[in-house]
Amino acid sequence: MKGLWLENNQLQLRTDIAIPEPPPGEALVRVLRAGICNTDLELLRGYYPYTGILGHEFVGVVEQGPEHLVNKRVVGEINAVCGHCRFCCSGQSTHCENRTVLGIVNRNGAFGEYLCLPIENLHPVPDNVPTEVATFTEPIAAALEIQQQVPLHPNNRVLVVGDGKLGQLVAQTLALTGCELLAVGRHQDKLANLEARGIKTGLANAVKDGYFDISVECTGNPEGFAIARRALRPRGTLVLKSTYSGKLSLDASSLVVDEITLIGSRCGPFAPALQLLATGQVNVQPLIHATYPLIEGLAAFEHAQSRGVLKILLDISH
Repeated sequence: MKGLWLENNQLQLRTDIAIPEPPPGEALVRVLRAGICNTDLELLRGYYPYTGILGHEFVGVVEQGPEHLVNKRVVGEINAVCGHCRFCCSGQSTHCENRTVLGIVNRNGAFGEYLCLPIENLHPVPDNVPTEVATFTEPIAAALEIQQQVPLHPNNRVLVVGDGKLGQLVAQTLALTGCELLAVGRHQDKLANLEARGIKTGLANAVKDGYFDISVECTGNPEGFAIARRALRPRGTLVLKSTYSGKLSLDASSLVVDEITLIGSRCGPFAPALQLLATGQVNVQPLIHATYPLIEGLAAFEHAQSRGVLKILLDISH
């Protein structure tokens, strides 16, 4: 089969990859559509020493698996877990000590014609959700994880830093809580997507230092972190949603003096994410900038790394 293969930080289109054989408890999924994520771009830059097929945001059709899923469109949670380590047994399976992660850690990903995942990881896509829209399930779930980790109330002052793919989804999901929300970024055209949904936006200089209870950093760069940190009141909460390919410098003393809570946040719940898409409470269509066939995958990655670009999709079925 064909797939986009990463090795030694070099990406290539291979046509000689064996179609995987699903082990017991797993299903074989024919991939229809997949999205290029910032994590994929960070893996190219050496964020983690991964070798294999990239990609973890996908929609596919089950070809081998349980009868109730065969020939159904599905999305899939990316962590394949052991079920018996201390994290699995305590309900924290996304931190499984023995996990593989689709397209990230020891498991070939979605930028190939087929993939395997545990049956328990798969979620049917509602009939009214288009395939290209459903590719956003994984990042919307990641955005919703914030609400699993931090209690949010209408009187909370919340800042989202970053107007890229993740920042847009985080802002849309946080807006549903009724909090006092401000999303800031560098691109007025991107911020307009959020303004169209009634979300208050601004440029970085619109941020009032020490004003916010919670700030969410979605840029993956030191400048974004600095803005998110400065915005917090004492005893505020800083949520980090982005992966960083390099090291991040910070003023640890100020975190101590202001008693700042620092929270890392990544994977989240799929069922509520699919529900938001099915009911139209999150709009992802404006985020899709282009779709490429898999054979043009290298050009797709070049496009995805261009300044100002939001989501690039790969049509794996063509």
